[in-house]
Amino acid sequence: MLDENALVEGCRRQDRIVQRQLYERFAGRLFVVCKRYIKEPDEAEDVLQDAFVKIFRHIDSFRFECPLEAWLKRIVINTALKHIRKEKPWDNTADVQELAPVLPQADESLPTLNYQYLLNLVQELPAGCRTVFNLYAIEGYSHPEIARMIDIAEGTSKSQYARARTILQQKLLNEQRYGLPPVQNE
Repeated sequence: MLDENALVEGCRRQDRIVQRQLYERFAGRLFVVCKRYIKEPDEAEDVLQDAFVKIFRHIDSFRFECPLEAWLKRIVINTALKHIRKEKPWDNTADVQELAPVLPQADESLPTLNYQYLLNLVQELPAGCRTVFNLYAIEGYSHPEIARMIDIAEGTSKSQYARARTILQQKLLNEQRYGLPPVQNE
């Protein structure tokens, strides 16, 4: 098994065997990232393939200033965001100031839930909500950063996040009423 330096150098030489090794080593984890943003598995696979084309095309720009996986993940996220921007899922959405009076407060009484179950819940969100939720809650970007990344207003980012939280909270409360999903054993 090649280390990261050897993988990068082999990919820079356009060695197909090394490119395949890089793909096989990281594709599974990067597909999970794609699935957080893209609901349909076939579309997520297409986005992943587009991302790997970009990775192989731009591998010369990798400078070992961060872990290779972090650089790959950034490309996958950007590729997914480009795909989502084409669809404009946040058009015709309300601004957070309009929603403020009706937003519920967080319910801290819910137990720690299974990761896969939560991922499935996030996958059920509308595309705009899912995108902003992933960028804000999982990737840690601020609303101004998200607004610049996906070319929306900061208020739209905030309202999409608020809407995502509301939807998720409602689904979790409904589950609590009718039987909780598996709890993580950690």
